[in-house]
Amino acid sequence: MDLLRHIPPRIFPFDTEISVPAESVSLKNGIPLFLINAGTEDIMRMEFIFRAGLVKEYLPLLATSTNMMLTEGSENYSSEELKSVLDFYGIFLSLSVEKDTAGLTVYFLNKHIEKVLELIREVLFRPVFPEKELNLLMKKRLARFKVAREKVQHLAMDQFFESVFGPHHPYGRQVFEKDFNGMCPSLLADFHAKFYTPEKMAVIISGRIHEQTVAYSEKYFGNMRSKEIYIEDPKNVIKGADQRKKHIEKAGAVQTAFRIGSATINKRHSDYPGLKFLNVLLGGYFGSRLMKNIREEKGLTYGIHSFVSSLDLAGYKVISTEAGKKNRELVADEIYKEIGLLQKNPVGNDELEVVRNYMSGEMIRMFDGPFATAESFKAVWEFGLDFNYFIRLMNTIRTITPDEIIRLAITYYNIDDLYEITSG
Repeated sequence: MDLLRHIPPRIFPFDTEISVPAESVSLKNGIPLFLINAGTEDIMRMEFIFRAGLVKEYLPLLATSTNMMLTEGSENYSSEELKSVLDFYGIFLSLSVEKDTAGLTVYFLNKHIEKVLELIREVLFRPVFPEKELNLLMKKRLARFKVAREKVQHLAMDQFFESVFGPHHPYGRQVFEKDFNGMCPSLLADFHAKFYTPEKMAVIISGRIHEQTVAYSEKYFGNMRSKEIYIEDPKNVIKGADQRKKHIEKAGAVQTAFRIGSATINKRHSDYPGLKFLNVLLGGYFGSRLMKNIREEKGLTYGIHSFVSSLDLAGYKVISTEAGKKNRELVADEIYKEIGLLQKNPVGNDELEVVRNYMSGEMIRMFDGPFATAESFKAVWEFGLDFNYFIRLMNTIRTITPDEIIRLAITYYNIDDLYEITSG
């Protein structure tokens, strides 16, 4: 059969409704469980989520250190014993800390669910934070920190967050070498007691869910209560720097790292789906305008990307790239030129169609299987939203107009409001 390689394959428009079987259950003490029962294999994923992210820490490194130490020993298991049991049952456990949340995700064969819940209760609610393991952890983290500080992209990103949110805001607070010396078990225990409580926990469960999942969850977590509830006094005020441009000199660096952006809206705002579309058009995929101009046509960088990210207290948008130091001014000028074009000239139908198809394909991947669906559920649940957000996003992808894109570009990409951070 002759292959006509000069004729591209047909493009079929994405046309489907987002329908996810998500069930909500509360344990006797109020802990919410969200169950996404799907999949064909006897595998489950459970994510235990606490509002214990960086935004809650009153000392640098406290949130991350507390989370990382959860598996280093409990009241009934040493660190070695815990790791041995996890290996024996084939349990994969992952700890994580983000700007707003922290927690633990575990993958396992569903026939081991009762043992898993027993172990997770130990890890989450009975850690002992041994001093020897904590000191070793901090030495390792300090070594990794020193390596990262030699990389211009890390220097630029840290300064970007500080400039955008302010040095005293938890989103903008930088970490320094001295911060690795003051961590002790009592500080971790205090943070844990305040934020790792049953009253502040939620669980997202996905996969081919075991029929006794709710009953076992009730057995191991349903009767737990905190002795004392910590009442927070939020004082986080976003105060960006007055200086919009800042360069961090790094001796011997071959390239210059760029971070250009600012604070912006988050998912709770009605314009957010449109802003996501605008971001993809500008620099959110390989065929974006920034990539075509600065990488393909001018050869100034290996890659350039733009991101829009949603946080609880705000959002932020950032354009990220690295280029040779002799091209520093040219790269910045071309970035601002592309933003200006989006603010003035309507986007053509062909380009709109490419972005629509790309974003539609990405949405399919967001719901490809129960575990991906659970991630997507978390991405809206933590903002007090539901799956209707994705329906609104899909409607925006299908219907956004060139005039609306111009409005969004003028509103959210005012060049005078952008921070330009470079390091090199």
